[in-house]
Amino acid sequence: MSIQVNEENLVFHLRTSKTSYIMAVAKGKYLCHVYWGDRLNKEPDLNNGLILRNICFSANTENEDKSYSLDYACQEYPTGCNTDFRIPAISMEFNDGSRVLELKYDGYELIKGKQKLTGLPATYVEEESEADTINIILRDTVKSIKVILQYTAYNSLDVITRNVKVVNESGEPVRIDRIMSMNVDFEDSGYDMIELSGAWGRERHIERTPLRSGIQAIESRRGASSHQLNPFFALVDKNADESTGRVYGFNFVYSGNFTAGAEVDQLFKTRVFMGINDYDFSWLLEAGEEFQAPETVMVYSGAGLGEMSRTYHKLYRTRLVRGKYRDEVRPILANNWEATYFDFNEEKIVGLAKEAAALGIELLVLDDGWFGRRNGDNCSLGDWYVNKEKLPSGIKGLAEKVNAEGVKFGLWFEPEMVSPDSDLYREHPDWCIHVNGRTRTECRSQLTLDLSRKEVCDYIINAVSGVLDEADIAYVKWDMNRHMTNLGSDGLPPERQKEMPHRYMLGLYRVMEAIVSSHPDVLFESCSGGGGRFDAGILYYMPQTWTSDDTDAIERLYIQYGTSLVYPVSAMGAHVSAVPNHQSGRVTDLKIRGDVAMSGNFGYELDLMKFSEEEKDIVRKQVETYKELRSFVPSADMYRLKSPFEGNDTAWQFISEDKNNVFAAYFRINSKVNPGITRLRLTALEPDALYELEGEDKAYGGDELMNIGIIIDMWGDFQCRTFRLKRVNK
Repeated sequence: MSIQVNEENLVFHLRTSKTSYIMAVAKGKYLCHVYWGDRLNKEPDLNNGLILRNICFSANTENEDKSYSLDYACQEYPTGCNTDFRIPAISMEFNDGSRVLELKYDGYELIKGKQKLTGLPATYVEEESEADTINIILRDTVKSIKVILQYTAYNSLDVITRNVKVVNESGEPVRIDRIMSMNVDFEDSGYDMIELSGAWGRERHIERTPLRSGIQAIESRRGASSHQLNPFFALVDKNADESTGRVYGFNFVYSGNFTAGAEVDQLFKTRVFMGINDYDFSWLLEAGEEFQAPETVMVYSGAGLGEMSRTYHKLYRTRLVRGKYRDEVRPILANNWEATYFDFNEEKIVGLAKEAAALGIELLVLDDGWFGRRNGDNCSLGDWYVNKEKLPSGIKGLAEKVNAEGVKFGLWFEPEMVSPDSDLYREHPDWCIHVNGRTRTECRSQLTLDLSRKEVCDYIINAVSGVLDEADIAYVKWDMNRHMTNLGSDGLPPERQKEMPHRYMLGLYRVMEAIVSSHPDVLFESCSGGGGRFDAGILYYMPQTWTSDDTDAIERLYIQYGTSLVYPVSAMGAHVSAVPNHQSGRVTDLKIRGDVAMSGNFGYELDLMKFSEEEKDIVRKQVETYKELRSFVPSADMYRLKSPFEGNDTAWQFISEDKNNVFAAYFRINSKVNPGITRLRLTALEPDALYELEGEDKAYGGDELMNIGIIIDMWGDFQCRTFRLKRVNK
């Protein structure tokens, strides 16, 4: 078992293939953090690893023992309003108005494998032998509150997952005001914090800043994980880079409001936290009820950021994503949106399908505008019946015509929204998120349906399923184009109004589970104005996400590079679009647009019928190339070789699990005059193996490719080169 318990000293040692995570019960009462890092072969000396101390102006927890204070101790799950002045992991308010919570150790339970979380997405195991789990029970005996800290250690991956459950064993209701899914106390603060920030069209750019005294936090208060800040961050050594240094990664498996960050205290210790944002959150827990918090995935790497990323990638590809398309190749698609926007008819869509087939593209997606009276973005969301003026054959007939051209058919939905100008809204004006007496603020002429209500969720399940059941639909793009405002629900009493954002997420997950599980052959892709809900929670239901509405190849270098810090390329939707680019206005050639998009789920977002004959030849070659690459790139180990955030060039490399296939790409943004010699040095090859470079009738040694490299000779702005290598001796 990967979890060892020293019963005498109450020490808990979690081991993965390369890491150790150690906790101990101090003074027989308080669960404290001892160590997280490179794997230890034996339990450390607690006198060396568990340091307790009394400090000035911090009260003693026990009046009879003045030798220590919880304000100094490295704790696993700290509480507030008592003797620890740092940010708490949990805060509660009791029926008498008091808020003091004191959680003491009360036992543990070892479990083979990993338990599912009720109503929430989470990583999983297929065999019990893949992981071990320990539930550590903490209890406040005065108020009869039980808190279960669940830790799972994966045996073959350097991953520890955590979640928290609160059980109200008192005879009266209590209110949870803050609940983090994890807390880790580090005894020092000599780290940089890396986060993924941005905006619409500029998602997941890497920012790195040193820790300082006080709290540094990332969060979303938008009702979604957001374009602005992703629910991931890492603490890294000052000298950490792609291949060296200690890295501690934290990723929240949740798609709604979150908070995460680090607090450096007066003695330069660091407290790390991640969980549901306590902004506009509380939960009334009745007597006997439980509250389950979402999961956090924690990854330690002693060999830099690249190793951390590859661990996340493998875990998410194989033990977060589910269903048919977890393992099967994804089709190359063309989306009509930037080709037609709302201006299309049946003839136009069938024409695009015919052209797609001639180019080798396998799937045509009909985006927004096929339903209700939807000729613009100002009406009909919620009315999921076909617009017969545009599509007289209906969705069923259109799908048949597209299929007849040898192309699969896909469809766009935005199920979580409603237009004020819609049949659904006129019939159920109370079904949107709103506060009575306040203006119902619109964004993109739409309101958000209240998924905290069961009847609203049932409507979405039935409406979307009705369309999918009627026609041969192979793909669904699930969009969400606004964030929450006017937070309120007619379905909740006054004392539960702050539960609405989390209940919305529980409703969304229920809706997605129902639709996805009943349509196992459909490939679902999540979207939220592009990358506004690119998170691990959604990947549990939908194996890929539209990475950004910004399809400009140069902008995508930054976006896809940053996204890869935690999410695998198999999760990234990446398309070739028209130029001048509709978001940036930039003009790039078809080659670099294709080469950037091939580092993701490849497709086209333009009018296929406007290609010249020369461009059609290029597209056919791109499609042919990607059909070869997709056999190994989505499941390959990714190595980031040059960062766009650090210079003019970007490079990355993919190597298959069997080490036989390599794909590398090198991109240059701006041309330089007399730039000197540039080489691309590959990595992670077998030094003694020979690799054949596609297009050349010779083989190179792995050691040569890694140490001498390949000469990069490019001229002009927005240039790129790609390399396919095959190992020719084993």
